[in-house]
Amino acid sequence: MLEFIIKLHPEISIKSKSVRKRQTLLLERNLKTILKQLDEQVEVLNNFDHLTVRSSRVEPELRSQMIERLSCIPGIVSFSQMQTRSFSDLHDMFEQVAAVYEPQLAGKSFCIRVRRQGSHSFSSLEAERYIGGGLNQRVASARVQLKKPDLTIKLEIKQDKFLLVSESFAGMGGFPLPSQSDVLSLISGGYDSAVASYLMIRKGLRTHYLFFNLGGAAHEAGVREMAFYLWQKYSLSHRVKFVSVDFAPVVTEILEKVESGLMGVVLKRMMMRAASKVAADLGIKALVTGESIGQVASQTIANLAVIDRVTDTLILRPLIYQDKQEIIDLAKHIGAEELARTMPEYCGVISKSPTVNAVLAEVEATEAAFDSTILQRVVQEAKVLDIRTVEYQAEQQARTVAVEEVLPVDAVVLDIRAPDETESRPLQLHSHQVLEIPFFRLATQFPQLDQSKQYYCYCDRGVMSRLQALLLQEQGYQNVAVYRP
Repeated sequence: MLEFIIKLHPEISIKSKSVRKRQTLLLERNLKTILKQLDEQVEVLNNFDHLTVRSSRVEPELRSQMIERLSCIPGIVSFSQMQTRSFSDLHDMFEQVAAVYEPQLAGKSFCIRVRRQGSHSFSSLEAERYIGGGLNQRVASARVQLKKPDLTIKLEIKQDKFLLVSESFAGMGGFPLPSQSDVLSLISGGYDSAVASYLMIRKGLRTHYLFFNLGGAAHEAGVREMAFYLWQKYSLSHRVKFVSVDFAPVVTEILEKVESGLMGVVLKRMMMRAASKVAADLGIKALVTGESIGQVASQTIANLAVIDRVTDTLILRPLIYQDKQEIIDLAKHIGAEELARTMPEYCGVISKSPTVNAVLAEVEATEAAFDSTILQRVVQEAKVLDIRTVEYQAEQQARTVAVEEVLPVDAVVLDIRAPDETESRPLQLHSHQVLEIPFFRLATQFPQLDQSKQYYCYCDRGVMSRLQALLLQEQGYQNVAVYRP
């Protein structure tokens, strides 16, 4: 049996009894929603101060999948795999503990912690001393240390059974979804907006995505990849929206009507106007951006103050004080760095001398010449998608990509899955060459391939392969298709 003990994030544990109960119920529901996709018979038990996940299946692949999913569910600070074992006496228990922990103790300090229920011939303290002393003798380089040891071995004894923690894992912390509210994150596909979205998810905010398209189908395909990744990885328990607004007409109007130095500030104000309208239509009361003080000209205190005056909607900026390298490091931690690094950038407006100290009256006077019906029209024509349909939408957009059941003789298959996936489940085709190029490196490595050949992108579900094929086609490569075996 697979069994995991789930520890709540500390901020949940200090809440009032009623709030704590609500939070644990939300986490219980989310665990069931996500883990039942792996095992329909999985059990989730709510014990108020912790939760227990049990599966009667023991396949290594299921264990790996469960560990991956549990590490990415908001509200879990840590979780441990448990083993329920029978024992005949104290020495029998010691031998079983030693078999698991001896390899981990070399050169480390440790202590034993025992919680006991039932009638036994020994006390909890006696069990700790017996097992700890035995391990200390077995591993010469290990030492017992009761305060701040390198390793704490926890045992729970109940009658003739005991629970042994075989391995512990870190969770993402935060609050379970949707314990707070909904927010609309302005996503560009780059580092900042990806990390800002993740931080909101971690805080228990159901995060929807709003994309202002400045670069056509290729730009939208890349941003959809990022939004889909963040949802699938960190908020799979809940439905969210992906909203796309064609902002090219707005940019054209700005270039024609707004003086160069104010273009950046006016563009941001137009985006906030549009975002506030979209949020209101969806019943969402807050916007999220990846802005950070001083990172670009439009992100000075003076300019942000002018931008914020355009709307009454609350604007959250979780990265406001962070340096760029800190943001990149966090993007790497959440698995979004490679995808963000290869995301094509589309600058709406570029000023030779952008203002860093915009004056509200001057900006408003400049905007008076702007045709407001253009902004109204692009908002009305916005595409609102369920994030779960990204796979379907990508297929619709990529209709020109040939999908072949039988590959041509000289075709080359590009396995664009992440390295850990290709390593654990390699794609083997006896009749065709397979090249492993992760999706986040495909844009830079594809031009170096022999362009006289036809290439077929492959991934497990077909989402990334269709989106990547579309991106390459937008760049002018017509020798790329999708392989679905």
